[in-house]
Amino acid sequence: MIDIGTIGPKALYFLFAWLITAAAAAWLSERKGYGERVGLTLGLLIMVFLPGRPGSKWRVDGWRPRRRRPLQPRDDSTQAPQPPTRLS
Repeated sequence: MIDIGTIGPKALYFLFAWLITAAAAAWLSERKGYGERVGLTLGLLIMVFLPGRPGSKWRVDGWRPRRRRPLQPRDDSTQAPQPPTRLS
């Protein structure tokens, strides 16, 4: 007897692949300046070939995002006091 309520492992793998590519397309379209919905609608294959909009993160930062935040200058009040220098 075939149980209609169960899905096979291949269907589960396809579901996970679909979810991962949908998330990647939404992230990519957001970086290119189109918004998440466009990426979810068009899919990953089309989003790869669309150019980035002017002023988008894709155009400003490049195709690969920075892994760290840029260093911010520290206040002098938070630094340890420097020892006095010796004048000769």
